[in-house]
Amino acid sequence: MITGAVVLPLSGAARAEIPAPSPAALPPVTAATLEETYEANRANAAEASRMAAEYGDRERAAADREMADPSRRFLSFDGRGFGLATEVFGDLAHADRIAVLVPGSDTSIDTYDRFRDTARALHQRLTREVPRGTRTAVVAWLGYQTPGTVSTTVTTTTRAEKAAPELRSFIRQLRALTAVEGTRTPEQRPRISLLCHSYGSVVCGRAASGLDVDDIALIGSPGTGVDTAAALHTRARVWAARGGEDWVAEVPHIRIDVLGTTVGFGTDPMSPSFGARVFAAGDGGHSDYFRPGSPSLANLTRIVLGETSEVTHD
Repeated sequence: MITGAVVLPLSGAARAEIPAPSPAALPPVTAATLEETYEANRANAAEASRMAAEYGDRERAAADREMADPSRRFLSFDGRGFGLATEVFGDLAHADRIAVLVPGSDTSIDTYDRFRDTARALHQRLTREVPRGTRTAVVAWLGYQTPGTVSTTVTTTTRAEKAAPELRSFIRQLRALTAVEGTRTPEQRPRISLLCHSYGSVVCGRAASGLDVDDIALIGSPGTGVDTAAALHTRARVWAARGGEDWVAEVPHIRIDVLGTTVGFGTDPMSPSFGARVFAAGDGGHSDYFRPGSPSLANLTRIVLGETSEVTHD
């Protein structure tokens, strides 16, 4: 595995170059321009669908067409290659509690519905549980090209290192967007929770230093690239959970640098030596953390709402 990760190309299998327009040219997103941003990205998705259909890729054309639906709200959309997208659920500009979901391997426009389902499940639970007077939003951030589950890239930090600056930039943008001028004091700024699944936790680990978020939850994590929560150099509370049937428990927790490439992700975040706040996730598998009715979804909801004393533990 180590030899393959270093010697074989790290780019992974190439996606056929389906024709798609460049991302919509927009000014910096603000609370005042959100609707304009959403409309422009829907139009871009519609054009991407048309171009994919002409190219003969019906599946991509259908996926893009769904993203162009008038009900969808994207902060960004890029239909080229594997595709990138950042979708919003809820009133982002005025939210008091915001969850940002960072996906793991095999997430692209072609498989986006699975990722979207997790964001919708969390948003629905938040809507039911939120205290009166508190507003919530969920952001599904597919802001990087994820590795394939069966690939050399999934064993290295290469994709995470490329993604980390993008995630940092997005959180800065989110902070600026939600600082609605004249309506919030610094003490009223929204809580932002970063929920990082699988390889997404490697991305969050690489981005964590100085990241302006309140909580970082590592779920189904193979590791973060460091050996302790303190080594993430974040002021955020660091949480970890793993379902009883999650295969990631069998991943070896090593980290080796070979020829300038880091293979493996270090200490298990569930380990006491790592120092995360471990919470109950139930007996679910690797894709079950946002399953409606699950202990993990209940606890993630509490973390996002800031009800940390209510989080349950195994």
